Amino acid sequence: MTTTTTTEPPPAAPLLDLQALVVAVRRRRRLWCAMALIGLLLGAAVAVLKPPPPSAVVKLLVAHEADQPNDSGTLIRTDVAVLQTTGIAAKALQSLGSSEKPEDFMTEYAGVGLTNNLLEIDVTGHSDAEAVARAKALADAFVADHVRRIQEAADAEAKALLDQRDRMREELAQINAAIGDGSQQSGPKGSANLESLYSSRADLTSRITEFGQRAAAARVGTPRLVAGTQIVDAPHAVRQSLPKTAATDAAIGLVLGLVLGITWAAVAAVVADRPVLRRDIAANLGASVIAELRGVPRRSAGRLRGRRARAARTRLTTTLARTVRGCAEPVSLLELGCAGSAGAIALDLGRELGEAGPVVVVDGLPGPQLAKRRPRPGDPTVVADESAAAAAGQELRLGVGSVAPGTAWTDLRHLGTRTVLVVRAGHGSAAWLHTVARQLADQSIPVIGVVLIDPDPGDRTDGTLWDGPRIPVAGRTERPARQNGTGRRRTERRPMWTARVPDSDQEAR
Repeated sequence: MTTTTTTEPPPAAPLLDLQALVVAVRRRRRLWCAMALIGLLLGAAVAVLKPPPPSAVVKLLVAHEADQPNDSGTLIRTDVAVLQTTGIAAKALQSLGSSEKPEDFMTEYAGVGLTNNLLEIDVTGHSDAEAVARAKALADAFVADHVRRIQEAADAEAKALLDQRDRMREELAQINAAIGDGSQQSGPKGSANLESLYSSRADLTSRITEFGQRAAAARVGTPRLVAGTQIVDAPHAVRQSLPKTAATDAAIGLVLGLVLGITWAAVAAVVADRPVLRRDIAANLGASVIAELRGVPRRSAGRLRGRRARAARTRLTTTLARTVRGCAEPVSLLELGCAGSAGAIALDLGRELGEAGPVVVVDGLPGPQLAKRRPRPGDPTVVADESAAAAAGQELRLGVGSVAPGTAWTDLRHLGTRTVLVVRAGHGSAAWLHTVARQLADQSIPVIGVVLIDPDPGDRTDGTLWDGPRIPVAGRTERPARQNGTGRRRTERRPMWTARVPDSDQEAR
């Protein structure tokens, strides 16, 4: 009889965990705060070391023949584009008597359309007087060019109308000649022809008069447009305030540095893939977070925070002491990214356990965290890893080691056959956490739990593996399998480093 059992696959992990990304960026606040500070200082330094050149401003009122109340600014944008041409720049330089190239001069001024008919020109120079002279020359050149274009357009329109009027006068002369010839004819046919010629003469006379009036109106409107284009705000130098400029540049540098720093931190967090949240660290190590310890501040944070830190450290020591007393096998503390914290925890744990009997701490840390310490009254005996076998006796042994890259995995069992991992949040990558869990499972070293160092204060995730493997004395996980068709149970084994392992797809009997 064959029974097939199926289980639902685990949910797929999201491509980008926004919560983990936000926490990782927040933990790198020193980076982006430093970038923001650098941007602030650079902005202020640029304003002081390279102040803006002297500049002058002039405002022009520009009249257009096709002005409309609902114009969206197309005409004034055309005027700005005309201002940024080599023709206007060349005329301004010619009036100034300068030999500078028009292309170079065009980079030293700019025009902005304030309204549909108001144009502002900003010009820079080596001094305030030179900037004012340049602004006056540019304004005069633009006004002259604008007036010239208006007059040329009016003259061209008037000439076209007058030419059309002259052609109609020639046709009228021909019709008058035909009327003189037709008046000598008699009869009904001659009378009808004369009436048609009289009608054509009247129409041509009316049109000739109309074209003459339109030509006169085209020339009459030109003075109004010419008079409407003028300088309404004389060229004047712009007073530069160094404190204001420095504050503006510093604010811009601050924002740019902050954006660059946050972007850099976000990209680095995604590329590095270093878990920070409790749930991610527990899932990658295959063990639950049983305790945590805040990072020690570099500066004094006050009495209240100091008391809280000491209380948290005391609770951690009490928790680990209960765990060690309940184990029949030697227990070790293996650190990842927090050798100093692991050594301090080991000494605190040794003092707590020393009340019941002698304790020996086996130092397997790569650095001098325990070897060069100053012993205090009540501290446990610390021996090197090489001297652990010679010092073996009736003492309670507590090993301290590291699972950082380069660890000799086969030597970890000498520190303890069961271990508590002391991991700094955000230190190891997800791949290395998997490697640690796999190597410990290969060495048959069960992980009792994880002590998280410097967790994120805003982390609200759960570091408990509710469906994770239990840690029995043998160091392996055994759980009853589902009943098959024969009513018998089957025991499955799975490595301790795996957080979740689905049941087999098929069970044959």
